[in-house]
Amino acid sequence: HVQLQASGGGFVQTGGSLRLSCAASGGTFSDYDMGWFRQTPGSERDFVAAISRSGGNSYYSHPVKGRFTISRDNAKNTVSLIMNNLDPTDTAVYYCAARGPPTSGSYQHLGFGLKNEYGYWGQGTLVTVSS
Repeated sequence: HVQLQASGGGFVQTGGSLRLSCAASGGTFSDYDMGWFRQTPGSERDFVAAISRSGGNSYYSHPVKGRFTISRDNAKNTVSLIMNNLDPTDTAVYYCAARGPPTSGSYQHLGFGLKNEYGYWGQGTLVTVSS
């Protein structure tokens, strides 16, 4: 029953950097895998990055791999996304999401990048990359 608040979006030039943050409240933060997704008008909400409960494993979509870094601070109940070398194609509303244990109808999760497995979502923060 975690609540998520995303922040840090803004306007940057191509090649610039930005750090997104997501603050979680409620529940036990360390019980949740955390992910970032992004969405543009008329498009699906796409996977960006995810990090496991303890932070030991991270996963990235191909378009952002090598440019973005996801991290978490379980002591502060936060997850961050450091975005480097931004490109106009990165322009989107970015959402943080939390993935708890599998639903009662599932024995196990299938993948960190599957948005249907994330039960909790933040409100989103807009990232705009010029050019």
